Amino acid sequence: MNQEVANEFSKQIMYRMDESSRMIRLSFDQLTEEDIWKRPNGNSNSVGNLILHLCGNITQYAIASLGNKQDKRQRDTEFEAKEGYLKKELLEKLTHTVDKAKDTIQNVSVSELLREREVQGFVFSGIGILIHVAEHYSYHTGQIAFWTKQLKDKKSLGFYDGINLNIKN
Repeated sequence: MNQEVANEFSKQIMYRMDESSRMIRLSFDQLTEEDIWKRPNGNSNSVGNLILHLCGNITQYAIASLGNKQDKRQRDTEFEAKEGYLKKELLEKLTHTVDKAKDTIQNVSVSELLREREVQGFVFSGIGILIHVAEHYSYHTGQIAFWTKQLKDKKSLGFYDGINLNIKN
């Protein structure tokens, strides 16, 4: 893999992360403080839990593993929380985490993209880590959007307002 390909790959991963962040912000705009910690049922997670989980996962994979820093994640606490952060604080925490991850991604070398390492018992190359980060972020963004639609009884959250999605290639 050459540096040009590595740069383009990293650029696309960061674009996907920015898209998830944008969609989460639009969802947050429609939620109240009380909505943030509501759970669909006792076995499900609130939006607040999902944000804490995303911060933990992005930190563990992109910042600690890819950035060769100590992994201090305490995964279970992400799901145990039932309060403790305001909506604004959660969004700031997510934004800060994503920004730190993007700084790491922008500075990753080709050798680090190709090097394998173990995270959560799985073995991934740096490329595998970045694919995981983007798809995991997107997956939970979808859950946040779905739960927001349920809470607010909305068909659309405005993710693509002003964009003609019927344009052909």
